[in-house]
Amino acid sequence: MQNKLNIAIDGLSSTGKSTLAKELAKELGYTYIDSGAMYRGITLYLLNHNIDIQEGSSDVEKALKNIELRFVKQRLHLNGEDVEDEIRSMRVAGSVSEVAALPIVRDFCVAQQQAYGEEKGVVMDGRDIGTVVFPDAELKIFLFASQKVRTQRRFDELLSKGKDTSLEEVEKNRLHRDQIDSTREYNPLRKASDAKELDNSDLNVQEQIVKIKGWLGWIN
Repeated sequence: MQNKLNIAIDGLSSTGKSTLAKELAKELGYTYIDSGAMYRGITLYLLNHNIDIQEGSSDVEKALKNIELRFVKQRLHLNGEDVEDEIRSMRVAGSVSEVAALPIVRDFCVAQQQAYGEEKGVVMDGRDIGTVVFPDAELKIFLFASQKVRTQRRFDELLSKGKDTSLEEVEKNRLHRDQIDSTREYNPLRKASDAKELDNSDLNVQEQIVKIKGWLGWIN
């Protein structure tokens, strides 16, 4: 590859977007941005400050003025504090889709995300990257996997971090998030018309990267 590109990776929760995007960025020498972590960081702040997350709440608008999100070595820092582990909790997962559905929150994050991509060479994953954040991205990927695989992946991730949960709880949370992400009125999750589909139900990360590098070879 010669010129640096922007790569957008979209898909439902627990399809392995962040894992793939992180490894792909490392392979290409690109910058990785986890857009979902930004929404999780805002959710954490709102929960910690007992702020009403209902749409139209002036408290949310005020809170955003007090929120600074930065990535340090691919870990999210909220107002100078590393919160990467805390934002992966079920507590945050249970509210993040509602927070991310708020137009004022989406606009706040999208503006920052687009700024990251101005100089190219960015791999960003999320739910509206190819349709809203980087509609002109040179490569757009829509990632998916079977429901069983997605639930097991999320369950295993939480167990590895010492979180006390069950497959049933994980499945319920995943279905809840899918419903909100796909049906929200403002910038819902949808596949960009020019996105390439990638089913990774039976593919490891390196196998996915091989396929993607093939697509990149056709672009350059």
